[in-house]
Amino acid sequence: MEERGLTQIYCGPGKGKTSVAIGQAVRAVGYGKRAIVIQFLKGKATTQLDYLSVLEPDIRLFRFEKKDKYYEDLTEEEKQEENLNIRNGLNFARKVLITEECEMLILDEILSALELGIVSEDEVKGLIEAKDDETELILTGTMITDALKDAADRVVSLEIIK
Repeated sequence: MEERGLTQIYCGPGKGKTSVAIGQAVRAVGYGKRAIVIQFLKGKATTQLDYLSVLEPDIRLFRFEKKDKYYEDLTEEEKQEENLNIRNGLNFARKVLITEECEMLILDEILSALELGIVSEDEVKGLIEAKDDETELILTGTMITDALKDAADRVVSLEIIK
């Protein structure tokens, strides 16, 4: 593991961004570190990562959305309600970074929340700037902006070749 906490971004149209990020969290636990995963735009009922509960309290998973459906399946009214919940997740991420509650923070699909206009580029950059030198910050999502690319230490793009 790196001595200094990096800001890493896993982006692109391919599958596996969340899996790579979770793999980093499991690896961090092997080094005696604690990780927090905050998922955005996955809906409350997503069970893909429920297996992480066996790794608590070393890895803790949070979802702030209340609806059981994926974001794209919601009505406009439901989306407005979920946008507030997603913003609560963003505020929680900021608190985790400021209080240094863990050594690794994963913001799964935060870049998709940016792409949908739920959070701003400045807010995401603010999270990167709020982290201390020891905390590892991992962001995932489909797209990336030039400013975030510049702010990150490492950017990995995943794509499906075949």
